[in-house]
Amino acid sequence: MAMTQKDRPWLIRTYAGHSTAAASNALYRSNLAKGQTGLSVAFDLPTQTGYDSDHVLARGEVGKVGVPVSHLGDMRTLFSDIPLEKMNTSMTINATAPWLLALYIAVAEEQGADVSALQGTVQNDLIKEYLSRGTYICPPAPSLKMIADVAEYCYTNVPKWNPMNVCSYHLQEAGATPEQELAFALATATAVLDALKPRITPEDFPAVVGRISFFVNAGIRFVTEMCKMRAFVDLWDEICETRYGVTDPKYRRFRYGVQVNSLGLTEQQPENNVYRILIEMLAVTLSKKARARAVQLPAWNEALGLPRPWDQQWSMRMQQIMAFETDLLEFDDLFDGNPAVDSKVEALKEGARQELAQLDAMGGAIAAIDYMKAQLVGSNAERLGRIERGETVVVGVNKYQAGEPSPLMTGDGGIMVVDPAVEQEQIDRLEAWRQERDSVAVTQALADLRQAAANGENVMPASIACARVGVTTGEWAAQMRAVHGEYRGPTGVSASQSNMTTGLDELRADVDMVSDRLGRRLKFLVGKPGLDGHSNGAEQIAVRARDCGMDIAYEGIRLTPEEIVAAARTDEAHVVGLSILSGSHIPLVEDLMQRMRAEGLDHVPVIVGGIIPDDDAARLRALGVARVYTPKDFELNTIMADIVTLADPRSVAAE
Repeated sequence: MAMTQKDRPWLIRTYAGHSTAAASNALYRSNLAKGQTGLSVAFDLPTQTGYDSDHVLARGEVGKVGVPVSHLGDMRTLFSDIPLEKMNTSMTINATAPWLLALYIAVAEEQGADVSALQGTVQNDLIKEYLSRGTYICPPAPSLKMIADVAEYCYTNVPKWNPMNVCSYHLQEAGATPEQELAFALATATAVLDALKPRITPEDFPAVVGRISFFVNAGIRFVTEMCKMRAFVDLWDEICETRYGVTDPKYRRFRYGVQVNSLGLTEQQPENNVYRILIEMLAVTLSKKARARAVQLPAWNEALGLPRPWDQQWSMRMQQIMAFETDLLEFDDLFDGNPAVDSKVEALKEGARQELAQLDAMGGAIAAIDYMKAQLVGSNAERLGRIERGETVVVGVNKYQAGEPSPLMTGDGGIMVVDPAVEQEQIDRLEAWRQERDSVAVTQALADLRQAAANGENVMPASIACARVGVTTGEWAAQMRAVHGEYRGPTGVSASQSNMTTGLDELRADVDMVSDRLGRRLKFLVGKPGLDGHSNGAEQIAVRARDCGMDIAYEGIRLTPEEIVAAARTDEAHVVGLSILSGSHIPLVEDLMQRMRAEGLDHVPVIVGGIIPDDDAARLRALGVARVYTPKDFELNTIMADIVTLADPRSVAAE
């Protein structure tokens, strides 16, 4: 039966930020003018991993995948002429979440806003960073404490703010099954609430539970995904009631925002991605009982590079058409009492409960990080295997490949390219900022911050004091590194071969033959230079190379070109493979190739994979790169055969 009153639409957001704070501010104001109703800030990798724009690891990464925010001045520019008291802002920030929230509060104070009225979300979920996204800094235990610091501070001082956004989005991007996504996300939420419970008075605890929000992924199997969302609603209600004794149903509500799946967007026939994005949005909007609170959609060309403002506008219009032209928001839940939906929801809940029991038995999410990482790498290998074998159809990729060239791919290649001069300009502004601030006040504020962290106090008040006097992102993070140490997360790639070796007999024989010629096992080094933490591709290449019988070296994310070259020398690698998804491939590969030559390693072939436009691929080959792979090269066995050929002394002699 139709409702008399229409539901309010979800918050309409676009995940955005690039180049500089000023350029991003212009983009935000333009999107708000087009009808966007909330902001979703993308920060660049140096900001996410706690480095200033002039740090060695920041080279080539400044302003690429988001906006650089090095200090209060950048944050002030970012939100210039945007009244924060009236805005709902989501910040995708994790390891440096206490710091970026401190900067946001300091800017709101400057604007004259009532800080207690601020509304928005910091993602602040470190557990999924160890599992899939890689922007962590400190080890799990102190990271969990900082998440709790933010939650405790917000509860008292910024009560409408969501201090933590349990983020299962990246779990699905890393290959999670729906059951794994449900269980790993819920286990993360309970780990945080368990850490918070001793800090909050019992009568206030239910309200704190009510501020935990979620950020999920909706994939192309939209009926399953819609059922997953209904399962999330039921399981969270159950956990809040049974584990935490929350009696008020309002505080047990599963509140979530969504970005639909970017993993399934294809480089081939990219115009098809518009349909994929729309279908994925249905999963989180059709079901009233499990409808998203906020939706942000990727753009059709995200598999190719950075979307332009027009591309983002196209995705925003999709949301507006769904919300305002259709009658979707006029009806009660469309799926209540549907037997097919009910049975699928029950099956997903059962699978998730089994996985949750396993995690509980291991001591919870923090203790089970290595286990969860290995499970995700395994699930992703199975997912890719199904695509390679054609069991999972991807239109335009492994079926219906013939098609017309896309008229959308105009003169600019269909994407936006960040001007390389942006990095130096940002560094110049940063140096000027350091010159102009009160260095005595900065030294004192940093000492107070370090003291608070070392004493186990809540770091938020000291962080806000640092923000006000002009401390930089790198200086704030340096104190956390000094007190808690750095952490290297598990890679999920074990040295022993898996049982997924069907169809690899010929490749394994080739690896054996070439290894005999080389006089030892073919050594393949997989490296991730720069700050890009999206390691799924590198892991899958390493796993397949291992299963083909190669001796693999993969040390995980965030290495400098210098460290990778040193490893190539020490390991006597026969082939070096680099994975870079952040768009910083040219400066990083250039640096690495110069170092390879200087070390007398220019005979070692280097291959590179990533989101690399054709013009850039030609530049990489001119630098001496032997092969360049992009998402369209989805057949891993073809890449393996190339590695064997490159390592074979006979093929080298033939050249």
